Amino acid sequence: MLGKKMIRDIIKHKAQFISIFLMAFLGVFVFTGISSEYIGLEVNIDNYYEETNMADGWIYSYYLNDLFLEQVDLLGATTQMERQLVVDSVADFENDPEITLHFVENNTISKFYLLDGKPLDINDGDGVWLDKSFADAKGLKIGDRIRFECEGLTIDKEIKGLGYSPEYVYHSSPDSIMPDHSKIGFAYMSYKAFPENPVPYNVLNVKFDGSPDTYSKLVDYRLKGYYSTFVQQSDHPSVYQFSDEIAKHKMMADIFPVVFIIVSMLILLTSMTRIISHQRTQIGTLKAIGFKNITLALHYISYGFWLVLAGSILGLILGPMILPPIFYPSMIKAYDLPFWGPAGDMKFVFFVVLMTIFALAVSHSAVSSISNEKPSESIKPKVPKTSTSGFLEGLNIWKRLSFNFRWNYRDAKRNKLRSAMTIIGVMGCSALLIGAFGLYDGLGEVKDWEYNQINHYESKLIIDDNTSTSQINDAVGDVNGDKIMEESIEIESDNTKKLGSLLVLNGTDLITPTDKDKNNIEIGNNEVSISQKMADMLNLGIGDTVNWHIMESDKWVNAKIDKIHADPISQGFIMSPYKLEELGLNYTPTSTITSEHMNKTYDGFKTTTTHDDIEKSWDEISQTMWLFIYILSFFACVLAIIVLYNLGLLSFTEIEREIATLKVLGFKSSYLRRLLLTQNLIFTTIGFILGIPLGLYILDIMWTSSGTSFYIIPSLTITNLLLSAAITFSLSILVNLMFSNKIRKLDMVESLKDSE
Repeated sequence: MLGKKMIRDIIKHKAQFISIFLMAFLGVFVFTGISSEYIGLEVNIDNYYEETNMADGWIYSYYLNDLFLEQVDLLGATTQMERQLVVDSVADFENDPEITLHFVENNTISKFYLLDGKPLDINDGDGVWLDKSFADAKGLKIGDRIRFECEGLTIDKEIKGLGYSPEYVYHSSPDSIMPDHSKIGFAYMSYKAFPENPVPYNVLNVKFDGSPDTYSKLVDYRLKGYYSTFVQQSDHPSVYQFSDEIAKHKMMADIFPVVFIIVSMLILLTSMTRIISHQRTQIGTLKAIGFKNITLALHYISYGFWLVLAGSILGLILGPMILPPIFYPSMIKAYDLPFWGPAGDMKFVFFVVLMTIFALAVSHSAVSSISNEKPSESIKPKVPKTSTSGFLEGLNIWKRLSFNFRWNYRDAKRNKLRSAMTIIGVMGCSALLIGAFGLYDGLGEVKDWEYNQINHYESKLIIDDNTSTSQINDAVGDVNGDKIMEESIEIESDNTKKLGSLLVLNGTDLITPTDKDKNNIEIGNNEVSISQKMADMLNLGIGDTVNWHIMESDKWVNAKIDKIHADPISQGFIMSPYKLEELGLNYTPTSTITSEHMNKTYDGFKTTTTHDDIEKSWDEISQTMWLFIYILSFFACVLAIIVLYNLGLLSFTEIEREIATLKVLGFKSSYLRRLLLTQNLIFTTIGFILGIPLGLYILDIMWTSSGTSFYIIPSLTITNLLLSAAITFSLSILVNLMFSNKIRKLDMVESLKDSE
């Protein structure tokens, strides 16, 4: 009988129970969907690294002879090592694509992952195993021949295999964020394919036991002066870029469960409170005819239990099926993985169990107030709450306040829980909206800051390694450009090492450094400036001295920090050629920048990139962030509508008798609607104000998870505030209008006689 009653109640109050079901479903759906996607990325990349025996670290040195290998072996922690010669080359194609060549000794560490063709043969001196993405972009296939130019050598080989490499999951050129596989790639060959003997190996791939930091200290202790740098796996550009991508998705999966658990439980609590308030007489009657308190408590608890359980299970099934494929297309453009797919985790089941436990607890809380009452008490309507005079009522100004304000103030005092839940619901809505629009503003801010305020050149020409000074000067004069030097560097402070970038400006006005407030700053010829993000990571300030070196050089130098600049994308040093040479390093231009739009490449230059190309690359790499913005905005609006509607129903239920009394006393429906609207707007205002710092906190979490190379200060713009406020208050007013007819159609006799 109680089962039939539950079905009738659910049908009668279907709007509220559909809301409970939907919020439970959406909470688990988003959590399991995004979690399965990022867990799938973690599982797939770990399997990929394991299958290809990804190196734990890379030692860069020009002294990789037998004695060097012996010393590495004597470190004790080394379990496996392999030498490679890694050189940059240009393939013989129209746009001179850059191909990184790997001449491998035995292909046992960071192995080439074959997708098409025959496995890499270490004894095949005529074969090349090529990057499949590059081959697809150029229409190359097995059996074709390809020619590379590197360091004055011409290497012509037959393509024997196509595949991926674990070192190139993410691979982009220095002047671009988004990989362009028609301009960049990699190739693996046997050491026998190198035209000179002996092979001048320059990279030692190592596998080792223990922590990377400990191993780095061992290498430094035994081999200092005979190697340029040691890069641990987590600092490898491809590895940390992909790890940062996973961190973004994990952040989203961590935010939504908290929001949706709170929201779904709020809705469940308000709905069950409303039903129990309306069914007091029924409950009292059931008690009077012999139903036990425990039976009735279990009956009402089962409402939320079954709905939350059903919604959670459906979300558990559909989330991993629907959400991951939404993210994959934008990620496949940026990353090369041989397999993509979601993965499950036991925490999904734990999350469902947690949701149902919370549902039981919340439902029990709603019914506990009446389950222990005597039948003679519960069969009567609940006595309206009384409100004692507080501090404000004792002031002289109280009598001068409008009836509207005084009535709403006392109603909020009598129903503190409902008031608090309304404020929390609005706070969650406004926080998500502020976070979403803040992310939108941030993406635009980074783009404008980096590509308009700091870098305002139109074209960038990348200089080849073997280009003569006369060739560079001729091209610079022809395009009316300026030479700059960009290199990867390693910075050390208090035994902490970070990879960064070096920018050497040669008096150009096409790159303007800025501080963290985006004000232009001037870096003198005798000054060294460090980026704000790098300074924060290494705990450095002006006047401190730091040790650093260019990645391809084993010469470490000390530099005093004179200034701190801010860059949203590039973290490292900026200095002049004079300062660089004062530190004992050679100034070697790597590119030329110009204010003219160039669409051709000069002799001795690798590629030409325009301002439009760079902005297009940024737009493509930020597609995943746009998905986050859409998801946040959508669920913020869903959250506001569902929570405000359900809390509005609860509010109307609790004050139904008061509204009927006011109508009998002569108050018109229009005035009463304004009375409720005032209360709604007051709670919305409080919730919105409290949601601002919460939104900034969410925004800070999102930007922090964007990676170590990004520096963005979460900011709150007037546009963000106005747009978030407009949506939040519009939804609040819209929900309030839904109750207009309820006030007009309210049966005053029935409402007042309920208390007799």
